[in-house]
Amino acid sequence: MRIKLLIALVIMAGAGSLVWFYGLNGKKEENRYRTAAVERGDIVKTVSANGTLNPVVLAMVGTQVSGVIIKLKADFNQKVEKGQVLAELDPSLIKAQLQQSLANLENFKAAFKLAEHNEARTRALIERHYASQFDLDQAVQNVAAARAQVAVGEALVNRDRTNLGYTVITSPVSGVVVSRNIDVGQTVAASFQTPTLFTIAQDLKQMQIYTTVAEADVGGIRVGQPVHFTVDAFPDRVFNGSVKQIRLDAKSLQNVVTYNVVIDVENPDGILLPSMTAFVGIVVDDRHNALKLPVAALRFKPEETGKPEGKHGGAGKPAGKTVYRLVDGKPVAMPVQTGISDGKSIEVIGETLKEGEEIILEETATGKGAKSQQPGGNFKLKAF
Repeated sequence: MRIKLLIALVIMAGAGSLVWFYGLNGKKEENRYRTAAVERGDIVKTVSANGTLNPVVLAMVGTQVSGVIIKLKADFNQKVEKGQVLAELDPSLIKAQLQQSLANLENFKAAFKLAEHNEARTRALIERHYASQFDLDQAVQNVAAARAQVAVGEALVNRDRTNLGYTVITSPVSGVVVSRNIDVGQTVAASFQTPTLFTIAQDLKQMQIYTTVAEADVGGIRVGQPVHFTVDAFPDRVFNGSVKQIRLDAKSLQNVVTYNVVIDVENPDGILLPSMTAFVGIVVDDRHNALKLPVAALRFKPEETGKPEGKHGGAGKPAGKTVYRLVDGKPVAMPVQTGISDGKSIEVIGETLKEGEEIILEETATGKGAKSQQPGGNFKLKAF
């Protein structure tokens, strides 16, 4: 009786061991893969780029004359009106030049009057036959030359008066002084090129982003598309804009062709400043309440797969892109048609997958390292 009881206990212990083993092995198989559910949600496809914020109108204020700065009436961040005086140059040399031009003009006018009198006298002498036709022609030519000299003198006076006006530097637009490149006492030399003395932003409430987009992405960009962007100064805030212009002057650098894209930005509170770097996302397409799955599911390729469901391609392979479901602990291939992607999720088109189905994303490190032991292999049940 005791022997029969002992045998029954041994059999029960062995059966319990088998149940525990297969249960543990089943859990290992379930934990071998990381999965995610097919779900519904919004997908926004964007083109990413970096750009620089700039005012819509940025006036470079310079001068056409040289001289020493004697007065400075505008500074950084100061609001100015159109026509307001920003600085003044020393006008002494230009005033002296103007006086000289005025004196020369008076001389030319006197010579012109003398030439006219000589012409009148010559005509009177011609009538009395005391002068030749040559003398008359010479007198007429002298009058014309004297009249031209007066015109030259008047032009020189106008030039010097204009240059004298340039010594007073005024603002061409109403706005804010972004930069000032001069100080009192500094000599401005405008002999070869016009120096930039001030930079004035007309309206900081209207900004633009100048960015470059690769030729592979520019085909999906259209004028008016919405744009979302961030700046380092406000990393937790997303700003909005819209595509204003796609410029045709392509640039090529190291065989990479890019196009300039201009983006309009509203800046009502003035917190966006010129020259800030903007990290831009141009919305080229979007889907609302779309069926989607993680992009990682398309990259998963198991070593051993089950039989694919649905239509097949050649050689027993699924047509199009393929994802894998976990059926009875084994990955089963399923062909899917995909749409747009935001880089993390991708749209699923058609009825192949249903919302809530679990799709394999990857095989875990535990599953790759540990092999499931099968009955009849290394596992043996001891007999008592």
